[in-house]
Amino acid sequence: MKTGRLEAFSDGVLAIVITIMVLEMKAPEDTTFKGLLSVAPVFISYLLSFIYLGIYWNNHHHLMQVTEKVNGKILWANLHLLFWLSLIPFTTSWIGEHEHYYEALPVATYGFVLLMSAIAYFILERVLIKYHDDNHVLSQLCTNGLKEYTSLILYLVAIPLAYVYTWIAIICYIVVALIWLTPDRRLETLMEGNEEG
Repeated sequence: MKTGRLEAFSDGVLAIVITIMVLEMKAPEDTTFKGLLSVAPVFISYLLSFIYLGIYWNNHHHLMQVTEKVNGKILWANLHLLFWLSLIPFTTSWIGEHEHYYEALPVATYGFVLLMSAIAYFILERVLIKYHDDNHVLSQLCTNGLKEYTSLILYLVAIPLAYVYTWIAIICYIVVALIWLTPDRRLETLMEGNEEG
């Protein structure tokens, strides 16, 4: 099977997830600056989640650029990833509803969803590699490095720390997002090498 339908479906789901997330943001009834500040926690949680979804969409797009074929296992692995990503609006809303992010369970749950999304993405990479030849560009592209391990460690540390002090956990989530905002040049380098060779 070709990747077209998988990509189109994934793009559609992520677009819906982002739409649901923005619809959860309610405009303040008060038309003053103070009223606007009252929705700042919701906006900040939305912004972080939007960045995360953008990172996943970007990396998924790059992954599909080098994927030549898919099978049933890959489709299910992709659905597994989309399941966890589709929970981001719920956890985003839950965090944003609690002013100053002092409630531990919403912050820990947000981290758990991010952790499971990262694991699901890793599983998708593994099944894609297994379905392609050993010397395929996917094998070179999907070698887990410092970013991947740092992210997992930060999630695993942040979730229990949410019960100690929620802002430590939130800072860990922000650090992971910042790590992934830096573009990964591996794909472009590998694609350029293949075109020259």
